[in-house]
Amino acid sequence: MTGAFVITQAERARWQRQAAAELAAILDRHGDLPCIAWTVGPAGRVLAGQVNGLAPAGRVRETFSAWRAALALEEHGQHQLGGGAAWLHAAARRHHVTVRLTATVFDGEQEDQ
Repeated sequence: MTGAFVITQAERARWQRQAAAELAAILDRHGDLPCIAWTVGPAGRVLAGQVNGLAPAGRVRETFSAWRAALALEEHGQHQLGGGAAWLHAAARRHHVTVRLTATVFDGEQEDQ
């Protein structure tokens, strides 16, 4: 194999530590925001935040918007799913870490928005 690029376990572990360090910095800076679930990706420098979709639709959207604004996640969108649900997503690179934010909104009650 000529020119093959091999990613080592040590590199993957370093990337995870970098993503975890970015998460710690985010949580330190934004302790006033609602708690959401966070996942450090298994490969690359990836951090994923998930807003719980089981809360009222308005609260899910507010939480998503607050985190998106606080993290300056410029790349964002919304996709309609079946049954009136929507999938919200946003992403950006912060300090060499890809930060993604998602939420599933169940818009059963329009007055929640």
